[in-house]
Amino acid sequence: MWRPLLIVRARWLGVRAEEERRAGCGESAERFADEALALAERTTKPDDFLRAVFLNTLGMIYKSQGRYDDAARVYLRGLRIARLRFGRDPLAVATFYHNLGGLEHARGRHARAEPFARRAVEIRERALGAGHLDVARDIAALAAILDGLRRHDEAEALHRRALAVFGRGRRGRREIPYVLSNLSACLHAQGRTAEAEPLALRAVALKQALLGAAHPDVEVSLHNLSVIRTSLGRPAQPTLLHSPAMT
Repeated sequence: MWRPLLIVRARWLGVRAEEERRAGCGESAERFADEALALAERTTKPDDFLRAVFLNTLGMIYKSQGRYDDAARVYLRGLRIARLRFGRDPLAVATFYHNLGGLEHARGRHARAEPFARRAVEIRERALGAGHLDVARDIAALAAILDGLRRHDEAEALHRRALAVFGRGRRGRREIPYVLSNLSACLHAQGRTAEAEPLALRAVALKQALLGAAHPDVEVSLHNLSVIRTSLGRPAQPTLLHSPAMT
């Protein structure tokens, strides 16, 4: 097949892989991504950025399957390609660092995760500015890692910084309940449980409004709220949660 047509097909396969990944169809997503990468490796140079895109998709698929070693392998391959193009693609480098940090965080290896996450923040903030939503996402990820390292003072400041960015407009609203939940847990870990409770309540209500009461993420936040309320000597679960209007 003519090379340009192969590249078009590789891109189409990459889009399908991402669609299947988002839909939670890991096996089909992996098949599409594998085929896309194989075509890219046949038709492009070793440092071609298309390869990095497909490697990143594969990394996310492997992570969702719990195949952490495989995810690390393809993320690091993609990072090497992205770094070769650093002058033109700093955001891609930041994305790989972000994902490597998230991978190590998922493995409970917070000390290994921290330098990846910090590098993502540094690169993306330099490229986009401190108030950009993607920078706030990097900051929120770093804050969660610092909580894992029990560096709660530093984590709290970062949670609040991310929350301020997400609260500025509608595009960041889906991130707010997750940061509120993490900030609540951070305060609870510091013994500031009375401060943590209203944040946990708001996180549950916002998730219910966004996702519906039966969503697994709502259940996680309800559990966290129950832990906080129990430690305060109150009923483990509130009798009513109001879903606030999203602004």
